[in-house]
Amino acid sequence: MSTDSPVDTSKAVLDHQRGSPEINDGAPHRKSLRWGAFLLVAILGLLIRLPQLGVRPMHTDESVNAYIVGQLLAGDSFKYDPRDRHGPLLSAMALPLVKMQRAKKFSDLSESELRLTTVIAGSVTILLFGAAADLFGYLPCLIAGLLFACAPIPIYYDRYFIHESLFVAATFGLILAGWHAYKYRSSLQFSIGAACAALMLAAKETAVLHFVALIAAAFAFWLWSLRRKRPGRLPGPASAFAACLVFLLVIVVLFTWFGSNCKALSALLQAVPETLTRAGGEGHQKPYWYFAQLLTADWSGRIVIALATIGFLQTVIKRDSSAYGFLAWYFAFIVLIYSLIPYKTPWLALNLWLQVALFCGRAI
Repeated sequence: MSTDSPVDTSKAVLDHQRGSPEINDGAPHRKSLRWGAFLLVAILGLLIRLPQLGVRPMHTDESVNAYIVGQLLAGDSFKYDPRDRHGPLLSAMALPLVKMQRAKKFSDLSESELRLTTVIAGSVTILLFGAAADLFGYLPCLIAGLLFACAPIPIYYDRYFIHESLFVAATFGLILAGWHAYKYRSSLQFSIGAACAALMLAAKETAVLHFVALIAAAFAFWLWSLRRKRPGRLPGPASAFAACLVFLLVIVVLFTWFGSNCKALSALLQAVPETLTRAGGEGHQKPYWYFAQLLTADWSGRIVIALATIGFLQTVIKRDSSAYGFLAWYFAFIVLIYSLIPYKTPWLALNLWLQVALFCGRAI
């Protein structure tokens, strides 16, 4: 016999009719079935990305990253240079993988061995959509996962030995953990979010731009939520202190290469001014509409962007106070930042594809 009151039952039905993503409405959304479905989608993405990884010659940036891994195989420690190199995360992930494939020196490395790192990172991102189903809805996340598994942009750049795939996975992890910390005052999720933020910075200095966008989005979403209901609250000072410690620990361990190069911490302080200098262009200047042009270059891209626009507008018009509301603000701020900064490279579009896929899934 049900113990729900008529009021509770009516509210649940109303939430379901409104399409609230943060509800558990029956067997299709059971965790075992959810993870089974997303595991299949991740395997599909993996199978699409694996074949002929070594056929395409390496891009210059890939070759630089490969050389760094070769130096690490030779016994050197990672030396962080904020002017010419990104953070240590890509190397830290690649090194054990190439060792497992019996690479012992730089000449043993192959394109396939190195690119396996980003292929796996892309597959992990697809799995993260399963973790996001409670926030954004089961079917929207399944559709978004399929878009990440099969669409040209994520496939192409997940097969690049560059930092972007790892960066997107860490960004997604931060969004998911941050929302759970906000919604449920979870200290554990707060610390997980801090670790993901540290991994973003350890991947690329552009993390600073995303931190600005995320903070601005959180403040705008908080003001937006004030008119609808009592907004959530982050965990208390003790949890915030623990999260800061986690962030610093991850940063120190990775940038000092597990304590072997403490000079990297002083170099890290130069990352923000160097990033701002690089944002001016340095030969990579593109017009503000560059990413819109890139994402709508063919008919399939135009369909996806049109659907994503519908999902975005649906969120804005409803003044949605769910996770979609925060995502809409974050998307608006990061698109604005990326559009206004003259420095643009095509793989940065992978950072926008995360939100595009989710809003497209919502529209469908």
